[in-house]
Amino acid sequence: MQDFMLYLAFYGLIVILVILAQVLAAAQQVGLSTLAGNRENLVLTGLAGRLERATNNSLLALALISPAVLMTHLSESASSFSNQLMLFFLIARIAYVALYALGIVWLRTVAWLTAFTCTALLYVGLAL
Repeated sequence: MQDFMLYLAFYGLIVILVILAQVLAAAQQVGLSTLAGNRENLVLTGLAGRLERATNNSLLALALISPAVLMTHLSESASSFSNQLMLFFLIARIAYVALYALGIVWLRTVAWLTAFTCTALLYVGLAL
């Protein structure tokens, strides 16, 4: 398996772990019976709320990066640059989730911007 595909698989596993952490934090905050309900008016705060937002953002990032990685693979246009982009994306996304969970705002934004730029550059590489 090419490195950038492996990094995508790792990111998928990280998203699963983030979802699990978010559910556990939410269960600790409001209880399992509340989570098993409809949750129409449920507002999570603190760590559970930050993890909920990080989870949503992580899923969006996964939805954006996956087509770029798969198209790069299928077009056989992978290079050491695309491998580096995916590695930077992976590191930045891990940092983003950790920083978001800890409530560190400016560094979190830098991590998000780094990962987003990596995603955009993969698409640019496909278009050129």
